[in-house]
Amino acid sequence: FRGGAELLFDGVKKHQVTLPCQPEPWDIRNLLKWIKQNLLKERPELFMQGETVRPGILVLINDADWELMGELDYKLQDQDNVLFISTLHGG
Repeated sequence: FRGGAELLFDGVKKHQVTLPCQPEPWDIRNLLKWIKQNLLKERPELFMQGETVRPGILVLINDADWELMGELDYKLQDQDNVLFISTLHGG
């Protein structure tokens, strides 16, 4: 989490997580639900909108824009690095 997004997660920028086993492979859609339930500490409306991240949150998967990877449908692989960067700034 970068660009201020980490403030919603108790100021912790890096989380190394092991996701629980499930019948279907994990995708970003399910990861976001898991993050909301397990890591997000405050103001979920600043991070999520519906089932996706809100506009202004850049998502990188292994340093590539998630739009190139299939966004919510991207199937997570072992050791993937998912980065959320807030591009929203107050004034």
